[in-house]
Amino acid sequence: MTETSKLSQLGRQAAAPASPDEAVLETVPFSRPAGPAAIVRFACPEFTSLCPVTGQPDFAHIVIDYAPDRLLVESKSLKLFLTSFRNHGAFHEECTTTIARRVVEATAPLWLRIAGYWYPRGGIPIDVFWQTGAPPADVWLPETGVAPYRGRG
Repeated sequence: MTETSKLSQLGRQAAAPASPDEAVLETVPFSRPAGPAAIVRFACPEFTSLCPVTGQPDFAHIVIDYAPDRLLVESKSLKLFLTSFRNHGAFHEECTTTIARRVVEATAPLWLRIAGYWYPRGGIPIDVFWQTGAPPADVWLPETGVAPYRGRG
């Protein structure tokens, strides 16, 4: 049995989980190259969740950068995990750090950072940043590629 045949979502019909707690983040093996660590980026420019107080939708551009050690996040399971927040009520900070902590729990990376650029509601954009520690030596870390909110003009 190959490692990918153990996956329950990739290549199969998989419904979006009802909540982040129900979502399963799956992994696949990674053969880390010698030398500097590789940096893997996931960008979710249309992330949505709900305000836990008003139930109104919140929107964000989420960027996850991580240096895998032995495991990679399987991208379909990550997509379904991120989708599970659509009906989940939580503040921006909790959503952003929950995503990061679940990826860390699933993959035990050498390093991870997340940037959550939340679109304004009530006139205030909220940007949330979190990382596990200092990045590995000698890696190239691109900017997140998301400009700070500048309004309409």
